[in-house]
Amino acid sequence: MSRWRAPVAASTNLITAAGLRRLQEELHELWKLRRPEVVAAITAAAAEGDRSENAEYIYRKKQLAEIDRRVRYLSKRIPSLRVAQGRPGDGSTIYFGAWFSVEDADGSEHHYRIVGADETNAESGWISIDSPFARAALGKCVDDEFEVRTPKGIRSCVITRVDYDDRP
Repeated sequence: MSRWRAPVAASTNLITAAGLRRLQEELHELWKLRRPEVVAAITAAAAEGDRSENAEYIYRKKQLAEIDRRVRYLSKRIPSLRVAQGRPGDGSTIYFGAWFSVEDADGSEHHYRIVGADETNAESGWISIDSPFARAALGKCVDDEFEVRTPKGIRSCVITRVDYDDRP
């Protein structure tokens, strides 16, 4: 068995203006606030002596590596992102940034927002534009039906609401 893996499809570089601000704030916090604290803690732990058995030193080195990995990712990703500007001409159709509600075949209602891959949040109902569910919903209007294949099987939904108002 080889180590070769198929390349992962690149995610869409669209993002909302609020999502871009959050990523920029995260980068600033990591680089200007958290990283200096961790470096100071590493220095203090290293001064205590034998580093091979120093749990604080080992933990802080791992923490610094995680921070540096995220900083590298954000530093490369942020310049490649493109902020979606304004609303689409047709506010009754689902496009990037839309809030929409669907009713499943069992009658349960769910609320979603289509956002960029870097700002997804399952608890808030924010789904990536790259997800199969979002791809199936794109271009649909109120009362349109669509089906999407999920891990649990085929899911049938009806669009009950579409809007583009910003929410908290």
